[in-house]
Amino acid sequence: MLSLENGDFMDIQAEKLRLIEWLAGLNDAKILNEFITLKKKKEIDWWEKISDEERSEINEGLSQAEQGEGLPHSEVMTKYKKWL
Repeated sequence: MLSLENGDFMDIQAEKLRLIEWLAGLNDAKILNEFITLKKKKEIDWWEKISDEERSEINEGLSQAEQGEGLPHSEVMTKYKKWL
């Protein structure tokens, strides 16, 4: 089994090529659909994964920043240093 943690780029490339060759010859629609489903799951944007409340908070923060209501990074870091 290929381990991506070993950092061996050539092994990764060889494994990807073997997978592409196998996939190109695949005639099993069920397995192909599983790959398609996996790909779609990976394509979901993080924005779609967060709650409405989180989106609202982010949008509020962006609006405040656009209006110049933000704090400089150094002030925020000083204020919250004890929790970092």
